Amino acid sequence: MSRLYLLRHAKAGWALPGVRDFDRPLDAQGIADAEMMGTVMRARNYIPDITLCSNAKRARQTLEGIAGHTDTGRVLFFDTLYSEDAAGYLAIIRGNGGPGSLLVIGHNPMTEDLALAVSGDGDEAARAIMNHGFPTSGLAVVRFEGTLTEAAQGAGYLEAFLTPADL
Repeated sequence: MSRLYLLRHAKAGWALPGVRDFDRPLDAQGIADAEMMGTVMRARNYIPDITLCSNAKRARQTLEGIAGHTDTGRVLFFDTLYSEDAAGYLAIIRGNGGPGSLLVIGHNPMTEDLALAVSGDGDEAARAIMNHGFPTSGLAVVRFEGTLTEAAQGAGYLEAFLTPADL
C-alpha cells in the first residue's frame, strides 16, 4: 500500500507590477495556513517519505511552513510542477514514487484535476468536500494498493480531504 498527498500551495498575494507569477510569495494567511497544515499532517501521521515541490516561490514557502511542523522526508524540486497538467504530474509521481508515501506541493487546476482523476472511490465526506473545489492549502490523501510507480487514473481511494476552513 502507498499514499499520495496532494497539497495545493498556500494562499499567495497578487503579483505586483514587474513580478512574475512564478515569484509570487505567500501572504500572511498563507503562511499561517501552511504552518497549520504541517501541524495537522503530523497529528494525523501523514508523513511523506519524499516531497516533490514546485519551484515556484509560493510552493517553496508552503513547504517551509509545513516543514517547520512535521517531517517532509527527502525533498525534490521541479520547475515542471508549475507548468505541467495533471497527466504530467502523474508522470512525475510515477517516476519518483515507490512503496511508501509521497507529498506533492503544486498548483491548481493540476492538483485538483489529478486528485479527481486518480480517486476512483473514496470516503463520502471527503469526496463531498473536494467536489466544492480545491482551495489553497487543500490536502487530498489518496491511498493506492500498489506502489506509486503504478498509480493510475481511478486506481486510488480518497481517504481524506482537508482544508484550512474545515480544521
